[in-house]
Amino acid sequence: MNILILGAGRTGGTLAEQLASEEFDVTLVDRDERRLTELRGRLDIQTVTGHASQPDVLRQAGAEDADMLIAVTSSDEVNMVACQVCYSLFQTHQKVARIRAMAYTQRSDETKRDSEFFDSDHMPIDVIVNPERLVTEQIEQLLDHPGALQVLDFGGGRLQLVAVAIDRSDPLVDAPLGSLSERLPGVRVHPAAIFRRGQPFLPDRLTTVEPGDEICFLGERDQIAHTLAELRPVSPLKRITIAGGGNIGFQLAQNVESRFAVRVIEFDHDRAEQISRQINGLVIHGDATDAELLANENIERTDVFCALTNDNEVNIMSALLAKRLGAKQAMSLIAKPAYADLVHATEVDIAISPQLATASAILTHVRRGHVQSVQRLRRGIAEAMEVTVTGEARYSRVVGRPVNGIRLPADTTIGAVVHEGEVMLGGNSEHHLATGDTVIVFLADRRQSRAVENLFGVGLSYF
Repeated sequence: MNILILGAGRTGGTLAEQLASEEFDVTLVDRDERRLTELRGRLDIQTVTGHASQPDVLRQAGAEDADMLIAVTSSDEVNMVACQVCYSLFQTHQKVARIRAMAYTQRSDETKRDSEFFDSDHMPIDVIVNPERLVTEQIEQLLDHPGALQVLDFGGGRLQLVAVAIDRSDPLVDAPLGSLSERLPGVRVHPAAIFRRGQPFLPDRLTTVEPGDEICFLGERDQIAHTLAELRPVSPLKRITIAGGGNIGFQLAQNVESRFAVRVIEFDHDRAEQISRQINGLVIHGDATDAELLANENIERTDVFCALTNDNEVNIMSALLAKRLGAKQAMSLIAKPAYADLVHATEVDIAISPQLATASAILTHVRRGHVQSVQRLRRGIAEAMEVTVTGEARYSRVVGRPVNGIRLPADTTIGAVVHEGEVMLGGNSEHHLATGDTVIVFLADRRQSRAVENLFGVGLSYF
């Protein structure tokens, strides 16, 4: 599969690295020759220097033979024009564009659908990825699940995965996972993966839980909520403080102000004035890294402090400061992957990466048709894949075979199967997979994703 990526920034570089490791044919276009040289030196990719939306540059990059275009430059307009050029001149099959400005994607009036502008008659983009919207939704999920480090939906929202950090006082510490039902009576979830000292592995019933482990539990939505309540009862969230009134901070404030008491700290005076007229919460003009300001605003009464400015350093410092001044939980938006690794060793509870959120959304569309979604777990090392079983038994390696009899690639496991509405957790079920079943697969090593795709794919003779 030939994939053309426009933009060698953090998101483009992350995608190029991921796809090259999975042996896709990747060509990367950017105007920054030094950045391209650095990426080409460590990745098996082709690069082209030039303006990403110009026809001659796209032709040089192989747009005529590309199966997919992924436009993730820093300019929405360049991304949109590049998709138009590839559609009109090169008939590129699938076009994915990152578009940040809400003005392009929000409904302009009540008579038109959001997607009407983005079709073959107007702006031919097949998939629109909005990082700000993805991050906002991710934070809202975390606010809905106090104590969780990550929350992901599968099976149309029926199944959820939640990652939880284990404290020394938790009931699971020093106990094998096989005793989960005894330690947490009434809980029906599957411990799908564990991160220990930053590295993921797939546990079994004999795995002993250690303090500091991060466990990913998979289960039905109501069971996930029950698990969190049993594992570590917490008081309902009431007060949220948001540092940064940009697109993400402003959108989050609007979305949650009906449920929480919201305060926004914004450094720019004009922006603070603007958003104060658009939300009901309190807007404070000031520096979120000012300890005196945080103390005067009684930050110790804040349940969650969300550092969402456009500056990585401000986000890290303000989150650390808020936590040390008494905020119960601190989240920080981190755009630099290297910073995210550092933050995990500090008092900041959750580091949120827009690059990982964007990459997960795009990878869902890179995978083959039977892969419904791809989700990165925690720092992006591991992966969860939602697959729909397709084909007939004679052309498939999984159809008609029992779940516990499927030979999975190394470092992978089945977390759940959904058959006609029935959920079967874990990979020990004797259920024989049927066309239409949904399977959630966990990969401790995301480089096995191609092997998982091939396992659940249909043989060529089927066609």
